[in-house]
Amino acid sequence: MSSDDQDVRSEVIGPEPAEALAGLLDIPLPDEQSLPPLWHWVYLRDRPAQGDLGPDGHPMHGVPAPPGPGRRRMFAGGRVTAHGQLRFGQIATRTTRVTGTRTKTGKSGVLTFVTTRTDIRHDEGPVIVEEQDIVYREPSGSDQPAEDAAIGADPSVASASDELSFEASPTALFRFSALTYNAHRIHYDLPYAQDEGYAGLVVHGPLQALLMGEYLRRSGVDTSRKMFSYRLVAPMIGPQRLVVRGSDDVTDGAEVHDARGRVTARSWLDASG
Repeated sequence: MSSDDQDVRSEVIGPEPAEALAGLLDIPLPDEQSLPPLWHWVYLRDRPAQGDLGPDGHPMHGVPAPPGPGRRRMFAGGRVTAHGQLRFGQIATRTTRVTGTRTKTGKSGVLTFVTTRTDIRHDEGPVIVEEQDIVYREPSGSDQPAEDAAIGADPSVASASDELSFEASPTALFRFSALTYNAHRIHYDLPYAQDEGYAGLVVHGPLQALLMGEYLRRSGVDTSRKMFSYRLVAPMIGPQRLVVRGSDDVTDGAEVHDARGRVTARSWLDASG
């Protein structure tokens, strides 16, 4: 159910989406009863009609709605606090609304910054509170220079034992788009991605954030009742093997590195979350 103010969706949390995500990550399902941190992104998705999608694959209406025609959308980061775990077999309800909008003019033209808040709850109370930061920009033919891309990296390069690596292949990007019901064409349509100024397919920001959460989980870091904050600092262009490492600057922080060693995303925990 959607309105101009908020979007509400309820569903029974079943194991199938989590099993599909585990398959994409090449790992067994971590818990038979509940979801690991950030795995809620493959649940409670909006499923708009095909006719409601714009040329870029994003919905033309909803929460959030584009601030104007032709504006291009970028995912900038967000914050997630888990007060509990989503449990299989139980109904969960998601409510999303816009909490802030601001506009400024930069070198690339007008930029509109939109923050959304999502609350997910079971009947007995709140489970997840999340904010996402989205940027809408004007079209430009020079948004992402080709020399910034890290395409064709050697997939045989292995990561260290204290790192998490992921092969961001076109197939993997397509599957993650399908799992999250994200039709943004920059992730699977190469000619369109190039039309937006990228040298290749763009690796999803939420995928990078999820992998940073996985790195912390597999390292034994307890993220419950803490705010997991993440920021996308540079586009990552595939196909390539990305690596997640711990941060040297932040305790219980993580960073995503592309095949050239450039940091494309950072995350950190705030105990006050």
